[in-house]
Amino acid sequence: MKGRILLLIICICLTSETTIAQTYPSFNPIKVDQFGYLPSAEKVAVISNPINGYNSSYSYTAGGILEVKDATTNNVVFSAAVSAWNNGQTHTQSGDNVWWFDFSTVQTPGSYYIFDPSTNTSSYEFEIKDDVYNEVLKQAIRSFYYQRCGVSKTANNAGQWNDSPCHIGASQDLDCRLVTNPNSSNSKDLSGGWHDAGDYNKYSTFSYETLHDLLFAYQKNPAVFSDDYNIPESGNGVPDIVDEIIFELDWLKKMQNSNGSVLSKVSVVGFQAASPPSNDNASRFYGEESVSATLCVASNFAHAYVAITENNIPSLQSYANNLLLSAEDAWNWADANPNLPAYNNAGFSSANPEMNAQSIAEVKIGAAIMLYAATGSATYKNYVENNYTIIQPYQWNYWFAFGNSIQNLLLYYTSLTGVSANVISDITNSFSNSHNGNNGDLYSAYTNQTDAYRAQLGDNDHTWGSSKWKSVNGLLLMEAIDLGIDQANNTNIKNAANGYINYIHGVNPNDIVFISNMYGFGADHSANEFYHSWFYDGTSYDNVFTSAIGPAPGFVTGGANANYNPTIYNYYGTVISPPMNQPIQKSYKDWNTSWPEDSWAITENAIYYQATYIHLLSQFASAPCSSSATINGLPSSITDNNPINLAASPSGGTFSGPGVIFGAFNPSIVGPGLYTINYSVMDANGCSATASQNILVGSLSYNFVNYNLGTISP
Repeated sequence: MKGRILLLIICICLTSETTIAQTYPSFNPIKVDQFGYLPSAEKVAVISNPINGYNSSYSYTAGGILEVKDATTNNVVFSAAVSAWNNGQTHTQSGDNVWWFDFSTVQTPGSYYIFDPSTNTSSYEFEIKDDVYNEVLKQAIRSFYYQRCGVSKTANNAGQWNDSPCHIGASQDLDCRLVTNPNSSNSKDLSGGWHDAGDYNKYSTFSYETLHDLLFAYQKNPAVFSDDYNIPESGNGVPDIVDEIIFELDWLKKMQNSNGSVLSKVSVVGFQAASPPSNDNASRFYGEESVSATLCVASNFAHAYVAITENNIPSLQSYANNLLLSAEDAWNWADANPNLPAYNNAGFSSANPEMNAQSIAEVKIGAAIMLYAATGSATYKNYVENNYTIIQPYQWNYWFAFGNSIQNLLLYYTSLTGVSANVISDITNSFSNSHNGNNGDLYSAYTNQTDAYRAQLGDNDHTWGSSKWKSVNGLLLMEAIDLGIDQANNTNIKNAANGYINYIHGVNPNDIVFISNMYGFGADHSANEFYHSWFYDGTSYDNVFTSAIGPAPGFVTGGANANYNPTIYNYYGTVISPPMNQPIQKSYKDWNTSWPEDSWAITENAIYYQATYIHLLSQFASAPCSSSATINGLPSSITDNNPINLAASPSGGTFSGPGVIFGAFNPSIVGPGLYTINYSVMDANGCSATASQNILVGSLSYNFVNYNLGTISP
């Protein structure tokens, strides 16, 4: 993309507390989805004038008329007036005055930018096409490959981020021991699986929402997932998202004991790490089994069985069958041990993955849902229908950003054969109440234009991992479409959901794509740093622009966190601004330092943030382009000078090559020789195709001799 960037360096004035001045890499007042838009989508650029926050010294007033320009020709293809959001009031969450510029009628595939002729200011470039999000989706899924533990990441698959196998040394995952009794009799091979987040630990319960989101993404739109993501399994006839899911499932199978129970975690005892992962030699241990981990795995295994079976992947059916057996073993063990004490994380300082009693109850209902989907057994159906009303979203009659997996699972239950009609109605009505009004962050936020940046999330919900909570809101909107509860408004509901994608892709007051290092895939200002032990501050992987390598692409960062309160502030009263002392949506900083600044509360990645974003984005992706073109009726050779009208299918494309003019090949222009005629066409979905054909122009001399009898010519 050609960057049109306005550079602004912001210094925050010192207060009575010590303040660390920060620089922001750019500020572009015209915010667009930096990757682009679907042709039929609602397209609204957000233009901002900062009033409060780190960038308030920069002022901008939008011109009355803005233009959409073709990025190739710079021709104006559309112009219209802007509208002031909320009659010019300052948006509290961002501290900005905002205008909206609606260019939804621009639907022709191509590359564009927004231009304000009154100030000679341009937005970043973006594309309009049917598969505009496919490459972003691919890179987001590939981030899980970089999170793989215990295997080589080769240069062929990982490029600059190649690394030898990690955590296979002494006292690590191949010889992993119980943290509270680390003798050789407790040794297990617990290698594999994904690193959980910016650390290298692995947790059974933290895989729960991650796998459900990825499996639902695949179930809902399987055609968008191809087998060419450049991971080791690419080309094996299985969609690469499924191969990646299996990599985690294989580790969870190792975590399951012979009695069906599942171990809680594999972790260092403190906070040890190194860069790259293969340099981390710290001892690692496992935590004992828990009911929560066991139910999470039962739910995930059963879901994987359903996804593989219904999509008819013959090479994986035996694998899926074994997963189902393991899921039932896990259910039976958890069902027989309901009073097992909660896992207490003894021996570890790393995160305790234990769930509270309410969450465990919800996970058990979710496991019963997926086991019923897999088996049709009345045992699981009866459990769901006798207990579903205890889930928090149902009890509150309030479906919300923090209820991700159980909400998805319960709504999925309504689609299954044999479910009681009154239960379907009850669940649907409960969800519909939130969609239609009692959760003001959902569809009513769209119709009321609550958020100037078109991705409403409550003030208190802009907390650790807000990128995930934004994505969940988008998913809840898409669930309303799947359930058909407001069909007359389906187009607007989808546009509302798309607003959350646009936000993560740059339509936010920070003017940043909350995904790492996406410059090679269409972004002009993406996250340059994020908290991760591999891509840590001061390493060669630190920063896109100032380090030798920079971080790998595709990682979703945590997002704005208005509750950020670093250790350094508690010790020394030192303010890091931004993200501190900012409007809610500006509580973000692009950095990756550790204690005592604790950047992990803002920029750390996590597999569960990643998967929820992928789940949402995949519903806006399209099947990979398979368009083809054919040149019709062109001979392989000619021996005269007569032009040939060119034709091809599909029609509507462009011919090029020597001698081609006005849609015809004219041999008299080029003379004798071998020439290549090219044809390119783009279909209505933005998928392009090309065709080429050679044509030989022969040499022929003409001799004219006059005789009394007439003219003879050979």
